[in-house]
Parts: sequence; structure tokens; C-alpha cells
Amino acid sequence: MRSLAIAGGLVVAGALAFTAYAVYAPPEPATVTTRTVTFTETLQSRLKRLPGDYRSWAQLGMEYVDQARVTGDPSYYTKAEGALATAARLNAADDAVLTGQAALAAGRHEFSDAVRLAQRAIGANPYSAAAHGVLADAKTQLGDLSGASKAVDKMMGLRPGVAAFARASYAAELRGDRTKAREFLEYAQNDAYAPADVAYTRYYLGELALHSGDLAAAGDWYAKALQAYPAYTPAVAGQARVAALSGRTTEALDLYQRVVERLPLSQYLIEQGETRIKAGLKPDWTLLEAQRKLLRAAGVRDDLTWAEFEADHGDPAVAVRHARAEYARNPNLVAADALGWALFKAGKPREALPYAKKATSTGWRNPLLAYHRARIERALGKPARVTPGFDPSLPALARFS
Repeated sequence: MRSLAIAGGLVVAGALAFTAYAVYAPPEPATVTTRTVTFTETLQSRLKRLPGDYRSWAQLGMEYVDQARVTGDPSYYTKAEGALATAARLNAADDAVLTGQAALAAGRHEFSDAVRLAQRAIGANPYSAAAHGVLADAKTQLGDLSGASKAVDKMMGLRPGVAAFARASYAAELRGDRTKAREFLEYAQNDAYAPADVAYTRYYLGELALHSGDLAAAGDWYAKALQAYPAYTPAVAGQARVAALSGRTTEALDLYQRVVERLPLSQYLIEQGETRIKAGLKPDWTLLEAQRKLLRAAGVRDDLTWAEFEADHGDPAVAVRHARAEYARNPNLVAADALGWALFKAGKPREALPYAKKATSTGWRNPLLAYHRARIERALGKPARVTPGFDPSLPALARFS
């Protein structure tokens, strides 16, 4: 999901995507790590001289949160927690400290905590665009779309730019307004000047095209993203999706191999596994399970990913348990869909239908959500129409990364 990518994820993609000031999805880890290590070492050198500089401690914590997103390594959350705890001991009421804590909470999928901390940050500094951005993302994940929209509007008024336009685009998309969503992304593209920012905006223009069924336009946008920033891994994943959905599974698997070697996120590993199944090969979920253990050890609660995975590729009863846990904490559209689909796969279509209806209640034209609702309604003897061109054998590719 784009809210995760700019602050998901993911649906995505996303468990490793929340920061307050990193406004684009990750370039190639090897590229960004060199830059970030230098920046982090500079901060650490400063903190050796000025150990009471709470804002630098907060900035270091935010940099670690960003590194978790960029590298796919959740151990950075533990480092972020330490740096932010030091910052809070020095000045717990500072807005930068609170915003950093909110971003860390969101990265770990503790969205209620993220809202509370972001609101405290805004109370300390009503002009903090970063705090309003984290608040918007967390409220989206809690299913409070009205509150999220207000936070996005506030951010737009304070600091219009790539981060604000991208959030406004996602809000429009959730309302089913693809035209407005595309318009905001075009604003973001026009505002972007850093190569990674340009790549980010073009990538999400590709995602909009992909989920509207226009594979040719999607492929063109992903290629343009890589022209702007050749190390931009999400665009390679986009090209892999286009290849898989076009039936070019060998090409898709080659691309996915490049992706997971750079960025072994759960979303990409599941997409790769589904493409292997489509190609008549056996999936290997070993790395996915390893990533799951790493996330758990770093304090990341990602019931959503495992609910979706178990419903499609594992045990429906386990999927229901994960989906209920996710929906209880974060009753958003995607969590409602996950619970509805898990209940359906567990043989409970009547119980599933209210959740499927909620998932599609805002007009969001997501082909996966529409497919799930159609399957549930058909099982209950109701007329339903599946989105033309949707491939049910590749469900993860229809999720927003």
C-alpha cells in the first residue's frame, strides 16, 4: 500500500516503510547504505561531542527507521528504539523526538501508538508537516480515512511537495478516484527533482496503470522510473509483475531474482513464489519464513501479511486467526478484505461477506478486493462480476506494494 511506501505497504508492502522524512521508496540498498552510513557516522561523531543533543539523537533514530525500510533489515528498528529512547530521556516533549517515536511505532505496525505520539508531536509543534504525515499514514491504517484526509490536507497546507502529493494521491485512490490520484502523482512528479523522488512518482504512476489493467502503460512507467534512477528496486519489481501477468514467467522470475537479492521483503518473496507456481515450479518459502522470524524478533507485528499468505498458500484456519488479530488492531480496508477472504477460504462465506463489503465500501477500485467479494457473493448464490483480466493465480501481484 502506498501509505506504507511513503511513510505499508505494504501493502506493500509493507512492514518496513514508515518514516517521517523519507518520502520515497528505497533505491538499491548497496547504493543508499553508503550514503546513509556516512550520514549516520557524522551524526554519531556529533553525538560523541554533544551527547545532550536530543534532536540529533532523534534524527539518528529516524535514520535507523529509514534504514529498516531501505534495506529490509528489521534489526534497524532495535537501533532506532535505542536512539529515540536516549532522545526522549533528554527531552520527551520535543516534537522531533515524538515524531521519531511515532514513525517507529508505525514501522512496527503499532498504529494506535503512532497516532497518539504524532498527535503529541503536533501539540508541541502544529507546523510539523512530518508529524502530520505520520498521523495521516497511521490513521489510514486504522481505517480512519476522514481523519487521514484531514491530516493530509494539513500537510499540503504546510509543505506541499512529493510527500504530501503522494499521500493525497493515495487518499483519492482509496475513494475510487483514479483520475485525481493520477493528477496528484503528476503534481508530485513535476515537483520532484532528486532522481529517487522522480523514480518514486513514476513507479506509482505505473502501479495505477497496472491495477487498472493497462500493462503496457505500467511497463512504460516502470522503465521511466529506472531511467531516472537505475538502482530503484521497486521499479524492477514492477517490471517483473508486468512480465508475469503477460505470461512471460521466465523473464519475470529472472527479474524477481534480482529484486529479492537486493531487497528480500515479504511482498516480493510471495510474488516470486506465486510466479514460480504459475511457471509450473515449486515455490520455496524458506527465505520468507526467515524474514518472518526477523520481523517478529524486531517487534514488528505483521498479521496482515501472514493472513493473506496463509489464505492463499497455507492453512485457512491460521489465516483467520491472523486476520482477526490484524482487524482488531487496524480495522482498515485491506484488513477487512483479508479477514473476509480468510473466512471464505475457511468455508464461512456468510460470515465473510460483511467484511468484503466493508473492504469495497469506499469505491476503491482494487481488482483483488473486487475478486474476493465476487467469489464470496457467488458462493452465497448472489450475482457477481469479476474484474476482466484479473489473474487469481497471482493474487500477491494485485496487492499494492
